[in-house]
Amino acid sequence: MRPYLHEFLAAAYAEYDIMIWSATSMKWVELKMGQLGVLNNPNYKITALLDHLAMITVQSDSRGVFDCKPLGLIWAQFPKNGLTIRPFRKAHSNRENDKELVKLTQYLLSAAELDDLSVLDHRSWESYIEDNSKRRRRV
Repeated sequence: MRPYLHEFLAAAYAEYDIMIWSATSMKWVELKMGQLGVLNNPNYKITALLDHLAMITVQSDSRGVFDCKPLGLIWAQFPKNGLTIRPFRKAHSNRENDKELVKLTQYLLSAAELDDLSVLDHRSWESYIEDNSKRRRRV
């Protein structure tokens, strides 16, 4: 489990709907989310669980035929509302140093204060939190 997962989900739940989407089967999604304590946590609720059945099959010159999440299609309906975070790698040795969800929590809560999310460039979300915290310190 990524550090600060429950704190992140509880904070996000105050402002956002939460969905879990995995490329595995629903049986595995439910099992893993249950083991992590995500499905029955009293501090947040999960709006939906999606599994591999919500994926589409595509063909690419470089990768051939494969299944993928149709994020481009989804983001076309909600422009500029997707963002990327660093993957959680080497969990056994990186657990104490990983603060990605802490930073993401700060960003999402700051973004929730805005009337229009399209003013944000989610590719620069980490810079936004740094700039926002500097502005708050000056005030």
